[in-house]
Amino acid sequence: MKYIVVLTDGAADYKIDSLSGKTVYEEAEIPNMDEFARCGKLFKVKTVPDGYKPGSDVANLSVMGFSPRECYTGRSPLEAASVGVKLTDSDMCFRANLVTLSDEENYEEKTMLDYSAGEISSAEAAELISYIDDNLKTDKIRFFAGTSYRHIMRWETEEHKFTLTPPHDISDRVVGEYLPDSGVILDIMKKSEMLLRDHPVNKKRIAEGKNPATSLWIWGEGTRPALSKFYDIYGKKGAVISAVDLIKGIAACADMTVYPVEGITGTVHTNYDGKAKAAIRALKDGNDLIYIHLEGPDECGHQGDLPGKIRAVSLIDEKIIAPIRYAMEEAGEDYRFLVMPDHPTPVSIKTHVSDPVPAVIYESGKDYGSGASAFSEDEATKYGEYIEDGFEIMAKLLS
Repeated sequence: MKYIVVLTDGAADYKIDSLSGKTVYEEAEIPNMDEFARCGKLFKVKTVPDGYKPGSDVANLSVMGFSPRECYTGRSPLEAASVGVKLTDSDMCFRANLVTLSDEENYEEKTMLDYSAGEISSAEAAELISYIDDNLKTDKIRFFAGTSYRHIMRWETEEHKFTLTPPHDISDRVVGEYLPDSGVILDIMKKSEMLLRDHPVNKKRIAEGKNPATSLWIWGEGTRPALSKFYDIYGKKGAVISAVDLIKGIAACADMTVYPVEGITGTVHTNYDGKAKAAIRALKDGNDLIYIHLEGPDECGHQGDLPGKIRAVSLIDEKIIAPIRYAMEEAGEDYRFLVMPDHPTPVSIKTHVSDPVPAVIYESGKDYGSGASAFSEDEATKYGEYIEDGFEIMAKLLS
């Protein structure tokens, strides 16, 4: 038996007036997901435990079969593991976004124009982060380049409690009331703005009509993670495909193989064909389970891009699920799919929420007659089993 998890990040949504009250799943062209819902087993899954913020870190840990209550130590340490940043027990780790702020003179009066700095390329970002590290590093603070706008700050400090706000939660808002309560972190952010203001990378981006990376935004604090190996828990050899350092970091901590794919971006414009081919290769290589993370719906949700989100979900069905399913059938393999988002990212509010999400497990050659007509939030609520502890969905898939 082969197990395929297709994680449609942030795809769940509220009912949308412009879609005559339908959700993104209900509007998208998803014939495979709909068939899975009719023939498979539906669930409504609470991926974010009470008391936790609805981040992709907590939610993906749940879907991957890890209890956040037992293993979660923060978001950035997981991302740090992906890029090889070593943490000691005395280190705090932070996500350092490159963002685009408006150009008011006082930092407190600036507006968060773009939490991704125009989805800046990794090559451009690496140059900027290296420049920041050269100018702002100390014997206790260092900066490390990640992917696109997502980077890492490591700080050896005895200060462990912070009030920090994710930049994607404050799109189009004045940042003054969301600034960190740490004078050290705020000073770094303000100094980064002065350093980046006239950097050649930004001048070139402006000339090309792209958003410049005008500041670091520090958030997502945490300490060294402690995850068990996936195989030790479930007895299955697992692999991961993702453009996002967070997911690759979870894989590194859980001793799951990461399959690289050229041209993947974490947006609706990604190399879907490459991801599907890599997933098929991973299963042929002897892995029992492949976890395919698709970030496009979430990014479109954060940007309020409804057409883009609908397209992202449709492309996942067409270019990820369909070819993998065909390959499994051609190979004569028994297989199970788990398709679900980690959390909703409604386009109306452009940020994550903790609402339970729909999920479906489909097994080849089986028709359980769920009663559902399609894959959607409402159908999962009506016909699905409710799972209070989201990490139990993995055991459902593998049982």
